[in-house]
Amino acid sequence: MAGPSTASLSDRVFAALLWILPTRAISRAAHALAQSRLPWLKRALVNAFMHLFPGIDMDEAAEPDPQRYESFNAFFTRALAPGARPMPDDRELIVSPVDGALGAFGDAHSGEICQTKGVAYDLRTLLGGNESWSAAFLGGRYATFYLAPDNYHRVHMPLDGCVRDMRYVPGRLFGVNPRCVRAIPRLFSRNERLVTLFDTAVGPMALVMVGAFIVGGIHTRWAGQICPPHRRVPREESFTDATLEHAYYARGAEMGRFSIGSSVILLFGPGALAWHDELGAGQPLRLGQPIAQMGRGA
Repeated sequence: MAGPSTASLSDRVFAALLWILPTRAISRAAHALAQSRLPWLKRALVNAFMHLFPGIDMDEAAEPDPQRYESFNAFFTRALAPGARPMPDDRELIVSPVDGALGAFGDAHSGEICQTKGVAYDLRTLLGGNESWSAAFLGGRYATFYLAPDNYHRVHMPLDGCVRDMRYVPGRLFGVNPRCVRAIPRLFSRNERLVTLFDTAVGPMALVMVGAFIVGGIHTRWAGQICPPHRRVPREESFTDATLEHAYYARGAEMGRFSIGSSVILLFGPGALAWHDELGAGQPLRLGQPIAQMGRGA
């Protein structure tokens, strides 16, 4: 990747603090607090969060009253009301899987993915060292989505697909905010993550859910809570023909969720899609917003 990193001195100082902090211990404690059902504690956490992020729109939530959630984590991972994120009529459109900001996106020609200007990381390492998986996406397309704390934190399908394989990759729990992205080399391939491989109409698709500092909780609909606990060894699961009918998810269907903010990375094979011309790094996106057209990316 040509060109210098855009990380400022303050970015590097902020990232250096995360290197020395006991991020796992802090994340375990934060998870316990977020899961607590003590009414006074839950109420204090929700009120503080709403004060810090006054732009949260509870009117679009399935339960609009923030105090009716049983825990802070239930509030944080709240579901949307039906119809809050309609899918486009055109079935050839691939959509954003989340509410968030578009990070780097482009082509994975050399086996590397752009993290930010001047910083890249290895595709094979991101996928947990699996050679066949990384070969399927070499020369294909990738996009990164950052979920800020005040975003909706469930992840949905960008197009129809069946779960084929899943791999949990242990790692660090650095922050994934833009400051850390600029300052920590190979951030997404260092952090704990869940890699899921889907079969789709345009070939294989990988959806990578990257854990982050504070909680790093990752759930899927088919396997429940993946982490915590934050394991130190990989976990793999394959889905046989007998289970595929239970692992099909239509475009727009929920496939998982995060506990506290993180990032999602999408990978597609060569020729699978063409990005929409108006896309740009840093652009805010909403779940269901078209980002690409199927099969015109050769």
